[in-house]
Amino acid sequence: MKAILIIDDEPGIRRTLSDILEDEHYNVFSAPDALAGLNIIERESIDLVFLDVLLPKMDGIEALKKIRSMWTYIEVVMISGHATIDTAVQAVKLGAFDFLEKPLSLDRILTVCRNALTVSALRSENKTLKHITSELIGESDEMNIIRDTIQQASSSDARILISGENGTGKELVARAIHNGSDRAKKAFVAVNCAAIPDQLIESELFGHEKGAFTDAISTRRGYFEQASGGTLFLDEIGDMSLSAQAKVLRALQEQKISRLGSEHTINVDVRIIAATNKNLTMACELGSFRQDLFFRLYVIPIHIPPLRERIEDIPILLFHFLKEFHIEHIRIDSGALRNICAYHWPGNVRELRNFAERLAVLHDTDHISETDINNFLQKKAEDSTVTPPLLNSFSSLLDLRYTEAKESFEKIYLQAQVEKSGGMLSRAAELMGLYPSNVHAKFKKYGIKI
Repeated sequence: MKAILIIDDEPGIRRTLSDILEDEHYNVFSAPDALAGLNIIERESIDLVFLDVLLPKMDGIEALKKIRSMWTYIEVVMISGHATIDTAVQAVKLGAFDFLEKPLSLDRILTVCRNALTVSALRSENKTLKHITSELIGESDEMNIIRDTIQQASSSDARILISGENGTGKELVARAIHNGSDRAKKAFVAVNCAAIPDQLIESELFGHEKGAFTDAISTRRGYFEQASGGTLFLDEIGDMSLSAQAKVLRALQEQKISRLGSEHTINVDVRIIAATNKNLTMACELGSFRQDLFFRLYVIPIHIPPLRERIEDIPILLFHFLKEFHIEHIRIDSGALRNICAYHWPGNVRELRNFAERLAVLHDTDHISETDINNFLQKKAEDSTVTPPLLNSFSSLLDLRYTEAKESFEKIYLQAQVEKSGGMLSRAAELMGLYPSNVHAKFKKYGIKI
């Protein structure tokens, strides 16, 4: 439900506008002056403000400036019974959506309201899309699929399970989904499940009352409460103990929690996005992860491939990070770039960003050679963790067209993983950070026996 704030010092105007807008099923707030209105904006998720020009304490023009500078997603409609044309022009220049004269017309109010809220929604959507485009760097098919999935998933409250190795950007994807959702104005709470000891996980997630245990010197709201109305990101959920998994499952089923030391239940409205660097399907088979929790989380799966599976993104990311570190005009030899792409990148995007920062800080010329790269990577290309068949075949890929090179690379990589895994499907899937069903389809595509 869209929220509208009316700021006017006349009680009759506030009451009339409130009645009209509430009849249209908007959530309406009102304030007698600008300072009270700004306090409401800080507490509530406001989409549109009707703002009088002549107000006590702070005039409407000053309030407009503050709103447009601090909350750019909020549209403002100015209203006045005494304003001049110059005031109206000034207000529009400062970012007001429209200017209405008193006495107010019912039809005009509703039309302006609908139009302003439409513009607000479009501005918010465009901002989110730009954020996703700028942060999720890469032009590989895999990254394009991830961006499309983020767009589709953002419009719902469905639970999401993000898988991928450490450093691939799982939290970045989770934040992009949150920022594109209707919950964007509420909290995004990220929890690293692997970093919380088993004996503290319940207190951290659900909170506790004063005196619930020895060190509970005051009441504490848990992460579920803190994220209510927004998104709770449970990172590395595969490392959560079975007892904690059971409590999380119950919270997801009932949308209610109880603080430690309390018999009262608290309703929570939380969207759950979970992430893991483990194969949870295999963990369920081994009994280290609850299958019922897995299926609760596995509504929309998003897998982020490791960097070595999307080598076409490596140069794009590298130059993006160099630009971020203010190194924009730099020439990298083809041999150097080839070695960068051939490197295994076990730390994925995080490691590549650190590498770019190392180049920016330590390299003092505008030219980077193959020797420089080998030194910066702290190992020669032949000592790379990439398998020998892949390194030997890499140079020949440069003579192929993009699609042919990508498929050839993928086939070489898969064949190398088959050899490394001893021909075992589950082991090969684990090595690549993929689910067995996905791996089987890829092997079938290239006619690889396993």
